[in-house]
Amino acid sequence: MRLSTRGRYGIRALVDLAARWGQGPVQLKEIAMSQDVSLQYLEHLVKPLITAGLVRSMRGSRGGVWLARHPSEIKVGEIVGALVGSVAPVECVDDPGICKRAQHCVMHDIWGDVKKAIDGVLDSTTLEDLVIRQKAKEQDKEAMYYI
Repeated sequence: MRLSTRGRYGIRALVDLAARWGQGPVQLKEIAMSQDVSLQYLEHLVKPLITAGLVRSMRGSRGGVWLARHPSEIKVGEIVGALVGSVAPVECVDDPGICKRAQHCVMHDIWGDVKKAIDGVLDSTTLEDLVIRQKAKEQDKEAMYYI
């Protein structure tokens, strides 16, 4: 299973917003530049995040976007759910009724376990966790010596 570009870029954008928590609205073009994402693509991603109640926006010269809740309250699973939907590797995990073999299929059980594991990681990780991890990575990068 691969997370779509939509999911990956959306998470990156919200980590960027989380790192700027409390600084007021951030223009999408700033996020697009810092995350190396197309502004048009980012504009497309923000709409479902607003609909999901994860992001708020304000138009105008002093406008932009910001997180609707504190970064510690937003789970990565919520972001993925808003942008991608289910992370089930096969459809029958979410809807066993679509496959007549689901009840007796050993792989259905395995795919269900895979989904539970992925959901467990995504639902136990917050944007604040990711900001902390990102800062640690940036510090490690600065501490490296090059010859």
